[in-house]
Amino acid sequence: MARIVPFRALRPDRHYAARIAALPYDVIDVEEAREIAGGNPWSFLHVEKSEIDLPDYPHVEEGSVFQTAARNLEKMREKNILCQDPEPCLYVYAQEMAGRRQYGIVAAVSVREYEAGLIKKHEHTRADKEQERIGHVDAVSAQTGPVFIAYRKRGDIDAIVSRIAQSPPEYDFVASDGIAHRVWVVADPAAGRLTAAFAQVPALYIADGHHRAAAAAAVARRRRERDPVPSPDRPYESFLAVLFPHDQLRIMDYNRAVRDLHGLSGSDFLARISENFKVFADFSDRSPRRRREFGMYLDGTWRRLVFRKELPVSPDPVRALDVSILQDYLLGPILGIGDPRTDRRIDFIGGIRGMEELERLVDSRRFAVAFSMYPTTMGELMGVADTGLVMPPKSTWFEPKLRSGLFVHLI
Repeated sequence: MARIVPFRALRPDRHYAARIAALPYDVIDVEEAREIAGGNPWSFLHVEKSEIDLPDYPHVEEGSVFQTAARNLEKMREKNILCQDPEPCLYVYAQEMAGRRQYGIVAAVSVREYEAGLIKKHEHTRADKEQERIGHVDAVSAQTGPVFIAYRKRGDIDAIVSRIAQSPPEYDFVASDGIAHRVWVVADPAAGRLTAAFAQVPALYIADGHHRAAAAAAVARRRRERDPVPSPDRPYESFLAVLFPHDQLRIMDYNRAVRDLHGLSGSDFLARISENFKVFADFSDRSPRRRREFGMYLDGTWRRLVFRKELPVSPDPVRALDVSILQDYLLGPILGIGDPRTDRRIDFIGGIRGMEELERLVDSRRFAVAFSMYPTTMGELMGVADTGLVMPPKSTWFEPKLRSGLFVHLI
């Protein structure tokens, strides 16, 4: 069963929702965040990426970043820009991008179910990024951005959400990137019906936000140890999530760029590739249209690579992923990328940035070659998670991104 819990969200006055809502902290760098938040003291980036308010960053103590986040959140509460709901509620959060809508349920989900593997992962976390989020959550005493979770769709949940979405929303705005956001507050009895329906959902799947979830669990363990009367009902025993039916979600390509050819000439590199891939010149599409195809941008030219081998039958679904094929048959053996999680010669580019970004990186000579990928599917993601395995890093890029600041879970 999946346990979802209504909670008293700390959230914006409706007149401030559009100004507060911010992109997640981990999809923009500090300079981009400063530009976005410039002139807007209520952008939630002042909490989620509070280093923008420290002129000497990165030459500051990490603790000062977290203390600044805590002060900025408190300031928003003092000014009644953010207020806590008087009673626990669930929330429906709808996003619309390029004519596609997705409807998620905002709830608190169980840390203990996450620890028990009922909330399933498909990625490893990086220790440094996990520690950064632990420090942030602990200092602010809140989860300030949601974990993006999927579940296998259910008709009863769809029907409840559809009825809720027929009423006027609490928030309704279009962000500067053209993505529409709507939110409905869900009190009983509808909240009770949703809670009961999710009790029949066998598993939840983290789509995005593995570091947030891991940090929430780490903070919960710390607080259990200090709590004289620990209980599964403590606020720290749950974390903020938005749960979407799997059939509404869109995974975009997550592309790769490598800084050099590992000592090979261009002709030698192409010869090595041709051992495992058919190479076609003048790939005008630039982005592959089917599995086991890849685009490659090298020396100002796009080529189409088609994997030519038959993979052996294996119970391991990870080996059949396109991201694994590229790693196992090209990036690793030819370009020397042994561990893409730690190798600084490789970078990952979300599909939202387009093929032009891959061209820009290579044309600038900062990178030697770039690869465009066919997107991983939700079926592949859930299949890997169900086996208890993990995907290679940067296998999925979800759009649209959940905005931070519309819901805060105080712990």
